[in-house]
Amino acid sequence: MRVRSKRYREAEKQFDRNKVYDLKEAIAIIKKMMPPKFDSSVDLHFHLNVDPKKSDQMVRGTMVLPYGTGKKIRIAVFCKGEHERLARDAGADYVGGTELVDKVANGFLDFDCVIATPEMMKELSRLGKILGPRGLMPSPKTGTVTQDIVKAIEETKKGKIEFRMDKQGDIHLSVGKVSFSEDQLYENALRVIEAINENKPQSVKGKFIKSLFISSTMNPGLRLVI
Repeated sequence: MRVRSKRYREAEKQFDRNKVYDLKEAIAIIKKMMPPKFDSSVDLHFHLNVDPKKSDQMVRGTMVLPYGTGKKIRIAVFCKGEHERLARDAGADYVGGTELVDKVANGFLDFDCVIATPEMMKELSRLGKILGPRGLMPSPKTGTVTQDIVKAIEETKKGKIEFRMDKQGDIHLSVGKVSFSEDQLYENALRVIEAINENKPQSVKGKFIKSLFISSTMNPGLRLVI
């Protein structure tokens, strides 16, 4: 039997596990819970009414959080020539062409987002087994393969995030930090819920979101009204 910490047990007393909460009420409760000794994340957990084995029911997209994630995003840009200067001026953390590809192939992964120009994709293909499982492989669908790398970098810094369903039909996304105000967390979370709903596959019939929970790091989750 798993032994919960005193802090976790105290957090459980803040709400009723049998109750389904509206978003604003749930956020207010989470803000009252005792956090761990760091600025913890606030996350949404979706369980979708999809068949993960069907390619036409894959749920994936991007969006910009109104108040960002509260996390510094380290950006790696794979490009050549004039694009390298543009990427550095726009604030990318790591910029390079073949040499950066080789560095990642040798184990360097000190970044959270990858952006690439189309000409680099052939070289990046050999990093598929490294970047793919980590959700870092750039794609035209998410705007991370583009000639306009300045725009892509700026959007990422403003709070652009990518969501993608896992093999269980679930999506887990951070909507900010506990230090955010209740209004900031509410606006971020609401935008995420809207974005997920907007990406409902046409082949899915009936209710799209089967269940939805919100939680902060190392604390229990609250079930939300769908």
